[in-house]
Amino acid sequence: MQYFITSLSVVLPLFILLAIGYCIRVSKIVSYGALKEMNNVTFRLFIPVLLFSNIYHSNLREGVPFKLIGFGIGSLAVMFLFYMLLVPRLERNNAKRGVMVQAICRANFVLFGLPIAVLLDGQGSVGTASLLVGATVPFMNIISVIALESFRGKGMNYKNMIKSIIKNPIIIGAVLGVLLSLSNIKLPVFVETVLTDIAKIATPLALIILGGTVTFTTVVTNRKQILFSVANRLVVIPLIGLTIAVLLGFRNTELIVLMTMFASPTAISSYSMAQQMGGDAELAGQLVVFTTAFSIITLFVWVYLIQVLGYI
Repeated sequence: MQYFITSLSVVLPLFILLAIGYCIRVSKIVSYGALKEMNNVTFRLFIPVLLFSNIYHSNLREGVPFKLIGFGIGSLAVMFLFYMLLVPRLERNNAKRGVMVQAICRANFVLFGLPIAVLLDGQGSVGTASLLVGATVPFMNIISVIALESFRGKGMNYKNMIKSIIKNPIIIGAVLGVLLSLSNIKLPVFVETVLTDIAKIATPLALIILGGTVTFTTVVTNRKQILFSVANRLVVIPLIGLTIAVLLGFRNTELIVLMTMFASPTAISSYSMAQQMGGDAELAGQLVVFTTAFSIITLFVWVYLIQVLGYI
């Protein structure tokens, strides 16, 4: 029961924020058009600052666990290549293809990784979790851009893809965070304060906007895409990823951090990115909501299993 309560305490606040956004839309306090404009602001400012702040405040220079980071990035690369080949065989609609690949491969590691690691393993796990976040989040965003850009038009335009990666605000924020953390450059205190305050706004605002803009009129139409994506994001990937991690000898803190990377629901920012890059934003929003909802159950199962089996 304790493990279920732990998962619930992380996920339930997210649903409350989604519900607030939905109530705002229904009560017409803010127009739907204004919510979409705010989503654009969130994508271009708040979420990039959030990623920058999280990575900047993690010390990437001390005690880098190269085996852990190498396994994290390597597993993401294999996962991405596999689904880039599989999804087009199952889905004909280009706007849905990129969204599905992104939803399966891009976990809400920033929001779920640190809190769950701390709840399970105490403050001692913060450093390890932050290091993996700093290494994998930029990579997750790059593969998301590639997935969305690859299915944006009639063919793969490498020039546009590279341009999209370079100009993507989320990637810029993550990369700047890595560079400043590695170089040990310290920003003025007042700048850090402003960035920290903006970062605190990002997640609640992104969830409220998502709750206010996502619709469920096409859930029945998208049921196959939702079922496939949710099952792979929350069951298939954690099962394979954690099995390989255990066989490679990862235990305790490192395994907990990997579990949060493999088993977390789809990243909230994937909705904003899909909307900005011509993907099926409605499906993207639905996948965020449904993976977050079912993660209450699946996170409990994964946490329970690795504890019962004695790996943490």
